[in-house]
Amino acid sequence: MSLTVFLILGLASVIFSLLMVFTKNPVHSVIFLILTFFSIAGQYVLLNAQFLAVVHIIVYAGAIMVLFLFVLMLLNLNTDAEPRQSSRWKLGAAIAAGMLLVTLVGALKGGIQLNMPEESNPYVGLAQNLGKSLFTDFVVPFEIAGILFLAAMVGAVLLAKRDVKI
Repeated sequence: MSLTVFLILGLASVIFSLLMVFTKNPVHSVIFLILTFFSIAGQYVLLNAQFLAVVHIIVYAGAIMVLFLFVLMLLNLNTDAEPRQSSRWKLGAAIAAGMLLVTLVGALKGGIQLNMPEESNPYVGLAQNLGKSLFTDFVVPFEIAGILFLAAMVGAVLLAKRDVKI
């Protein structure tokens, strides 16, 4: 039963992502991206990663997609204001898509194996176990990532200032 639901959610996420890419209206694209996020969150729940599913919905569908919608509404996109572009970018996109297809075929050459996780530990995806693992086994990489984020923020602030000479 859960494999069937997982495959349905996987198919839904692929369909919604394709609709997002090929839809002409940017607001409809954002809505299809939100639906893609929800179907991926459903897959996380089926994989017993409830915390990841909730964080995925809060961060991506809640915060980032609202920002996308605000930007789209503030830009007031219409076809009259768009500059005419040459078809070179279409050729580049076709080449990149072909390279991605070759990579995908090479990765899936051995066949697709759908292995659902076993029901050995029902608490494996909960926030308590994630926090315990994060602050015991992975405390050094976690702190290094925090320092890197802090350095990136300081660099962004320094680059944003106009009169700073480095």
